[in-house]
Amino acid sequence: MSAPAIPSGEPIVSKRQLVEYLEQGCKSPEAWRIGTEHEKFGFTEDDLRPLPYEGERGIRAILEGLASLGWTPVEEDGHVIALTDPSGASVTLEPGGQLELSGAPLASIHETCREARHHLAQVKQVAGPLGIGFLGVGFQPKWRRDDIPWMPKGRYRIMGSYMPKRGTRGLDMMLRTCTVQVNLDFASEGDMIKKLKASLALQPIATALFARSPFVEGKPNGFLSNRAQVWTDTDPDRTGTLPFAFEAGMGFERYVDWMLDVPMYFVYRDGRYIDVAGHSFRDFMAGRLAALPGERPTLGDWTDHLTTAFPEVRLKRFLEMRGADGGPWLSLCALPALWVGLLYDQVALDGASDIIAEWSAEEREALRRDVPRLGLAAEIGGRTALDVATEIVDLAEDGLKRRNVLDSSRRSETVFLEPLQAVIRSGRVPAEDLLAEFNGPWQGSIDPLFRNHAY
Repeated sequence: MSAPAIPSGEPIVSKRQLVEYLEQGCKSPEAWRIGTEHEKFGFTEDDLRPLPYEGERGIRAILEGLASLGWTPVEEDGHVIALTDPSGASVTLEPGGQLELSGAPLASIHETCREARHHLAQVKQVAGPLGIGFLGVGFQPKWRRDDIPWMPKGRYRIMGSYMPKRGTRGLDMMLRTCTVQVNLDFASEGDMIKKLKASLALQPIATALFARSPFVEGKPNGFLSNRAQVWTDTDPDRTGTLPFAFEAGMGFERYVDWMLDVPMYFVYRDGRYIDVAGHSFRDFMAGRLAALPGERPTLGDWTDHLTTAFPEVRLKRFLEMRGADGGPWLSLCALPALWVGLLYDQVALDGASDIIAEWSAEEREALRRDVPRLGLAAEIGGRTALDVATEIVDLAEDGLKRRNVLDSSRRSETVFLEPLQAVIRSGRVPAEDLLAEFNGPWQGSIDPLFRNHAY
């Protein structure tokens, strides 16, 4: 959501160009890569408050500190709002100052896990002397929305104004949620469709396995993943489980047709964001934007627009798995392990497709609705989410075994599934363990969460 805008590119004169843009993501299996992204909440260690942008203990100081370690700053209106690296990795800001690592496209989970560890070590190196910590959970556990400072990015001003018009939780999504996601490749249109269907249907299972946001404003909120609950009432035009993906005729063009009707937020021109919220990209292609009369889009405008849709799995020139709460370091490795094992091995992908084959659209939506509250106790097709999770983690493990990608110690990528296997053995999602701590040794205080579970 927060990548720097792309201001230019070739003019768009037909829908076919938009379809071809997505088609260019097709890669041979040996070129498939893994991109892991994760967000985290910064806080001042003495009072646990969220970080402002400016000040000695602010987000800008963190970004400038990371820049001193070799990252290249990206500025907007004189503010450092992102960092880039020649590897393809970047560090960006979410609206409420959540710090995000968008990892480079890497060949193995071993590599992406080393990347995450290195990034967190750099963040700690910069943040520690400033008395700043970072926490990985799915929803801000202590502070009200009004307590969260907004980051100085033009697109967030436009989005923040538009969000309340389409749902009740959009501002919470922007300011108070954190996620971890993995980006994966596809070989062809048919391969994309099969992976998209499997990952959309199974995304609530991942949500349950990674559920880690049971607190709001210092108290239990009745949900195991409040982050996932927030997404059910953010903006129906651009979120959800994409029922059309399961219908005959699904393909790159069908996704383009959907995106053409997803309302826009902005157009980026001459270093500034122009508010066009509510207009469709079809309007833009027809030269019907009131703010830019007669002007037509470029391919850069299209790539920007693709980042403003937030379904459970997002299609760009790769697939983004978006269903997991932020969490500790091991969970940042477990998410790619789950999806790589399922989607990068044909036998595992066939098995996952068989699991979901008889689920109806209504059942899939009910699972998405129930998991934030019930976790692994939710049901679909006469089975519990725990039953399904057990099966898909087993499929992922077998898929990773067949990949047989080893590190220098001859360990396979299966080691990164251990946090999920522990959840399955216990039948308890991470949020339930946090609730037990809250009701036990924390004695009803949320503050120990920051001190005991910071990176």
